[in-house]
Amino acid sequence: MFWLARNMERAENLARILDVNETFSRDARGSQNWLSIVHLHADAEPFFKKHQAATANTVIHYYMLDAENPSSILSCLKMARDNARTLRPLISTELWTQINMFHAWMKGLSPVEVGRADLSRVCSKIKEGCQTHTGILEGTLYRDEGWYFYQLGKLLERADQSTRMLDIKYHMLLPSAAEVGSPLDVSQWNALLRSAAGYHAYRRVQPRGMSPASVAGFLIFNPAFPRSLAVCVAQIDEIVMRLRQRYGLRAGNRTLEILDGIRGTLANRSIEMVLGGGLHEFLDWVQLQLISITDDLGMSFFGHSATPDQAA
Repeated sequence: MFWLARNMERAENLARILDVNETFSRDARGSQNWLSIVHLHADAEPFFKKHQAATANTVIHYYMLDAENPSSILSCLKMARDNARTLRPLISTELWTQINMFHAWMKGLSPVEVGRADLSRVCSKIKEGCQTHTGILEGTLYRDEGWYFYQLGKLLERADQSTRMLDIKYHMLLPSAAEVGSPLDVSQWNALLRSAAGYHAYRRVQPRGMSPASVAGFLIFNPAFPRSLAVCVAQIDEIVMRLRQRYGLRAGNRTLEILDGIRGTLANRSIEMVLGGGLHEFLDWVQLQLISITDDLGMSFFGHSATPDQAA
């Protein structure tokens, strides 16, 4: 359940990133934009073993259809289907049928069908498929331990992707003084928010203006945006507590300690303090904490370290 959720969340996030990147890559920074996706997933070494340059075509294929890339959408859906197959006694027929057909559709796509001309359409179908999965699961999955472990996987993956995206994109998008407030500057920050599915929510908080500090602060601290770091950490903490209270699961002490540390740090810092101390350093620390949580959950509840190698 844990890895079913992570794989589906990862596939949707990646489809969002590819879709938005295509929309906002037709400028002087286009090649840098595509390279940023490789850096986002820490795939520089395996990617450049297969491709000489991070062009639109090579990056799209690598993250869409490359079965040898464990981070590709095709690989994520395959692993999610494998996870779901082991869960057949626990999940509804509707959920199994949807994910099975979703994977078959993705497996049947050709490189031509995911080219730049059709990328937005394909990404939209992937996002719709992931959201359909979420809807069916919400409406049919029994609320027992499996439900809570699904939520843990989803929230950890969401927090991981949001912080990685902000770390990479923030530094790539920091403009020169002459570009601040320019149409190019604003459009790129729009791209970051749309990649995180946060543009419309951000505009409800900040109806006018956009700055690096306000965007970063929104994605880290906002208490009402479901993909912000603060919300994900608070919900993970709540779910671990419910697992311990309702089902008598006594493990997870280390996870709760780590979560307390992250929540305390968020409560005692402003975005100005984070930027002053170094956004990269802060997000790198958060990433290490999330990895420690994942490892502790694996050792406490699954009998092994829950690293990506155990995704299937």
